[in-house]
Amino acid sequence: MPAERLLPSTEAEDLLKLTREIARDELAPLASEYEEQERFPREQFRLLGRSGLLGLPYPERWGGAALPYEVYLQVLEEVATAWMSVGVGLSVHTMSCYALAEHGTDEQRGRWLPDMLGGELLGAYALSESHAGSDAAALSTRARRDGDDYVVNGTKAWITHGGQADFYTTMVRTSDDGGRGISCLLVDADTPGLGFAAPERKMGLTGSTTTQVLFEGARVGADRLLGTEGQGLKIALTALNSGRLGIAACAVGLAQAALDEAVAYAKQRVQFGRSIVEFQGVEFLLADMAAAVESARATYLEAARRRDRGLPFVRQASIAKLVATDAAMKVTTDAVQVLGGAGYTRDFPVERYLREAKVPQIFEGTNQIQRVVIARQLRDA
Repeated sequence: MPAERLLPSTEAEDLLKLTREIARDELAPLASEYEEQERFPREQFRLLGRSGLLGLPYPERWGGAALPYEVYLQVLEEVATAWMSVGVGLSVHTMSCYALAEHGTDEQRGRWLPDMLGGELLGAYALSESHAGSDAAALSTRARRDGDDYVVNGTKAWITHGGQADFYTTMVRTSDDGGRGISCLLVDADTPGLGFAAPERKMGLTGSTTTQVLFEGARVGADRLLGTEGQGLKIALTALNSGRLGIAACAVGLAQAALDEAVAYAKQRVQFGRSIVEFQGVEFLLADMAAAVESARATYLEAARRRDRGLPFVRQASIAKLVATDAAMKVTTDAVQVLGGAGYTRDFPVERYLREAKVPQIFEGTNQIQRVVIARQLRDA
């Protein structure tokens, strides 16, 4: 049962219709097979690019659609409902374009952004390191200026699209001045000295490749510095505020998929001469699942509308990420319960949904970090 939406324009309604068609016809039929085979859906990202879905919130001048975040996130939710790995990938790609779109020069934007937004280039966001996850200011990957280049050495960890992306928006240390010593480089995948470790063996999102990214004397042109030296951590954290909304939307999409599967199963599963959807124990489970999905959707839409209006939204973004990802964990768990023994098998997708629901509580800032952000915003208000 598709989510009911109140969209701001007929253009947005047409876009959501197109997205649902792509999700239904091109994504959903492949999701289980690709996830089981741990196969990366590169062609599906190219399809999203050709359909105009990889640059929705960015300016038309550079190949985007200049749509509000309120609309972009609902597109993202629809994609994640069909296939969570693709939804998360779309969110990561959008976040990876942020530094160039917001802090690049016009020459840099004209050179790289149209292909990034048009689907020819797929992005990755390289901030985390094995010892610098929640504490991003502790990163140690170092870039040393050498003539017209930076020479980069270090290792990034947990990088979505690692080894698959065409560019890496990478945070590096250019001085020892703590968080003020971090800069942002746009690194091409073909850069000599750039390599990748073996993909992580993950619990879920197995169609989405995650690796360490290795820099061993990689030479990156100084013309690929985005913003100024020392501005990188601010760029990274600002991008994460919007990225958290992307993960919230993906989590709601995953929860919606689990709810839809549970309702469909409960209607056709007969016990004691009746469909189990008629039993109060199941009814209440489904009702609570629906309430969690719609409440989570409302939180990310509220944050998105504030962002679109230029209002502060950091606290609301953290609330949305916290609420939506916790809701996805609960809803997918309850979906397995509704299906009973069948839900614990791979004959139905809800067991995969449950595995996929865990990591959104961890990436883009753990939900414990979200609580820290929310509390500090309240304290400093």
